[in-house]
Amino acid sequence: MRAALKSEPGRASVVIVTTDERVGPEADTYLAGGYELGMVQTWDQLLALVNLQMPDAILVDLDTVGETSDDGIAALGELRAMGPDLVLIGLTRSNSRNLRLKAVGATADEYFVAPINFEEVRAALVRTLDKRALEIEWRNRQSEQAEQHQFGDMIGASEPMQRVYEAVRRVADSNSTVLIRGESGTGKELVARAIVALGPRAEKPFISINCAALPENLIEAELFGHEKGAFTDARTARPGHIELAHTGTLFLDEIGTLGLALQTKLLRVLEYRSVTRIGGQTAKKIDFRLITATNEDLEEMVKIGRFREDLYYRINVVPIALPPLRERTGDIPLLVDHFLRIYCAANNTPLKRLDPEVMHILEEDAWPGNVRELENLVQRLVLMVDGPTIKIHHLPQRLIYNSAASQESMLIPEGGVAFDEEIAKIEMAYLTAALRRTEGSKIAAARLLRVDKQRMHYLCRKYGIGKA
Repeated sequence: MRAALKSEPGRASVVIVTTDERVGPEADTYLAGGYELGMVQTWDQLLALVNLQMPDAILVDLDTVGETSDDGIAALGELRAMGPDLVLIGLTRSNSRNLRLKAVGATADEYFVAPINFEEVRAALVRTLDKRALEIEWRNRQSEQAEQHQFGDMIGASEPMQRVYEAVRRVADSNSTVLIRGESGTGKELVARAIVALGPRAEKPFISINCAALPENLIEAELFGHEKGAFTDARTARPGHIELAHTGTLFLDEIGTLGLALQTKLLRVLEYRSVTRIGGQTAKKIDFRLITATNEDLEEMVKIGRFREDLYYRINVVPIALPPLRERTGDIPLLVDHFLRIYCAANNTPLKRLDPEVMHILEEDAWPGNVRELENLVQRLVLMVDGPTIKIHHLPQRLIYNSAASQESMLIPEGGVAFDEEIAKIEMAYLTAALRRTEGSKIAAARLLRVDKQRMHYLCRKYGIGKA
């Protein structure tokens, strides 16, 4: 059987793997005219061909590619892993429903049982190849959009994010102190890094410290440094983060968690642009730009005495408000595509795609953990979902329960519903409940359901409910 595929622009390539010699003439008749057709008999021959050139579609004879049909199912799984965009069609002589389900589970696009009508196979190829081409085009467009709407390490095309980008551009060249405000997980450090990347200190040190991540007894030494012997464990002198930021940028995340004593010391550093190490006697001049971030209500903290008012005015020179993910309409598909590419590449996994209903669910959610929560979810799905497609049942229960899209999916399953039967069940439920509440009075039940008496009597006769 022929194996080599010729490269002809505009023609999709199709390979059939089978030992059944009756398949060849039928395939030639219906497929050779429209596709670059290759035929092989063994799995090893198929691998050799695939390694030379990945075809657009592969038809796998599940009964002959291995010793059992389960070997054929395994072959489908391996081929899908090698080519996420490959069109896979299973061929078999078995009417086993279990085998069909296994093939679907191995992500076969189509499935045919002998005697195989290759005219139907040709129609299926046209349909699935066209669908796959649209999916690839959509994905490429999403990737291009993500690149177009990437600003530093931030992704987003929404109007709120465009305002953030504009603010970053305006402050980048200055030396002004910036206060980035936003909920936890919105990406405040990414904004700080974007400001630095566009400014004159881009090649200078960027020192970042999360004030909430360190215990109070350590953060002073981390910020200001210490001299040898300043305290029990100070065996050597060490510069603090402020000193390390000399000529560059100091980013203090969650600044609202600093205690009042440290706020006072930080204020002095900002006033004199100098720092004295713990246990030191002399102050050292430091040239740095300060960027801070918080998810706290600093104004309220000032009112109740938890944050110094003079420090507040020192850091709140140029405020930038970072929107929560729930206010970034249209950004979720861009972010999901971005994170899928990052984590699939990082885990050496073929690029996964989302079922359209999954994307609907993601777009509907309020995302209390913001972009960080979305990123963590995508990373988990990349690792935990075996197949190439992420579906609704792979999502956390919180997302599924809160989703209107999933409710619609549960209301109308893939197999559809018997509409008249479902409506009848609903009518019977309302009639029964109304009659029970009115102790069997059809007139009172009719008033409760806001229908006339004639219709009430008709419905009761129709469903055999109530006394005549």
